[in-house]
Amino acid sequence: MLIVAAILAIFVYGMIAAMLGTILPDLSARFNLTPSQNGTIAFAQALGLIIASIAVGPMIDNEGKKAGLVLGLALIALALFALPKSKGYRSVMLYLFLLGLGGGVIVTAANALVSDISEARRATTLNLLNLFFGLGGLATPFISANLLSRNSIRLCYTVAVLTAATLFVHIATPMPGPTGAQSFVMSEVGPVLGRPILFLLAFFLFLYVSCEVGVWNWLVRHLVAQGIPEARALNILSLGFALGLLLGRVVVSPILITVPAPTVTMTASALMAITTYLMLRTSNPRSAWILVFLAGVAMAPVFPTTLAMVGDAFPRMTATAMGIVITCGWIGLAVSSRIIGAVAGGDPKRLRKALLVLPAASVIMLGLNLAIAPMLNK
Repeated sequence: MLIVAAILAIFVYGMIAAMLGTILPDLSARFNLTPSQNGTIAFAQALGLIIASIAVGPMIDNEGKKAGLVLGLALIALALFALPKSKGYRSVMLYLFLLGLGGGVIVTAANALVSDISEARRATTLNLLNLFFGLGGLATPFISANLLSRNSIRLCYTVAVLTAATLFVHIATPMPGPTGAQSFVMSEVGPVLGRPILFLLAFFLFLYVSCEVGVWNWLVRHLVAQGIPEARALNILSLGFALGLLLGRVVVSPILITVPAPTVTMTASALMAITTYLMLRTSNPRSAWILVFLAGVAMAPVFPTTLAMVGDAFPRMTATAMGIVITCGWIGLAVSSRIIGAVAGGDPKRLRKALLVLPAASVIMLGLNLAIAPMLNK
C-alpha cells in the first residue's frame, strides 16, 4: 500500500507538471496573455514549489511522510477546483502559486518515502516510481487534446477530482512515522550544509529542472508558433515527451542495478544537449515528435537518479537534504521561466531563440557530472 500511495501521488504530480503547458494556449487566448506574462505565471508556480520544498523537508523528517503527502494533495485539489473560476491574470498567478505549493510538498514526500523503502536499490526504485510521473504527464495533454476538446476548465475539474480521490487513499493508508535515525535535528544541519556534494547536486538539479519543466511549460506554445495545430502540439507533448520519459525510466531501471548512477546521468546530459537543440530546429510535426520523444528518453533518468545520489550521500536527514536539492531545482524553473519569457517578449515566434536555454543548461550538466562522480565514491 505504501508503494501504491506513492505511485498515485507521483502520478498526480505528473499531471499537474504538464498542466500549465497544456492550458497556457487557452489561458493566453481567454485573457490576452503575452509570453512575458506566461513567464511570470510560470515563475509564480515555481515560487510555490521553492517555498514548499525548502519548508517541507524538516516537517517530513519530524512528522512523517504521510503528513506531507496529505497536505500537498489537499493544496493541489484546492488550486485545481479554484483555477477555472479565475477572473484574469492575477488570479491565474495566485492559483498557480498554490498549485506549486502542493506540488513541491508531494514530490519531496513521495520520493523520500520510496527512498526509505528500498535503500539497497534506491536509484532503480526511484526511477520505477517516477515512470508514473511520465504517465501522469502523458495523461494531461492527451486527455485535453483528445477527450476534452482542449477545454481547460473541464481539464482542471477532471484532475481535481482525481487528486481528491488520491487524497482519500493517502488518508486511509497507514504509513510509518518518522524514525529516530532520520528525524530533523537542528544541530546536524551544519554538517549537511557543509558538504560540497550537496551544492553540486543542487546546482545539477537546478539545471535539469530548467530543461524538463521548460519543455512542459513552453513546448506547446513554441510548436503552435511554428504553425503546428494546437491539438497536434499537445499530442507531441503527451505522446512524444511524456511517453519518452515513461519508457526511458522503464529501460534505465534495470541498467542502474549494475551501472553507477553518475555514469547514467552523464550520458543523459550529453543526449539532452543534442536532442533539445535539434527539436528547436524543426517545424515539421513528424520530426518534432521524434526529437521531442528522444529528448524525453534522454531526460528520463536524471531527476530520480539525482535524488537517489542525494539519498546515498545523506543517509541521515534524507528528506531535509532532498528538500534542499529539489528546492534548487525549482529555483531553476523560476529563473529559466523569467529568462525565456523575457527573451520571447510579446512575440511567441521568438520562443525558439529563448528555449536555447535548454541545450545550454544540458552542456553545463555534463561538466558537473565530472565533479560529482568522485565525491560519491568516497
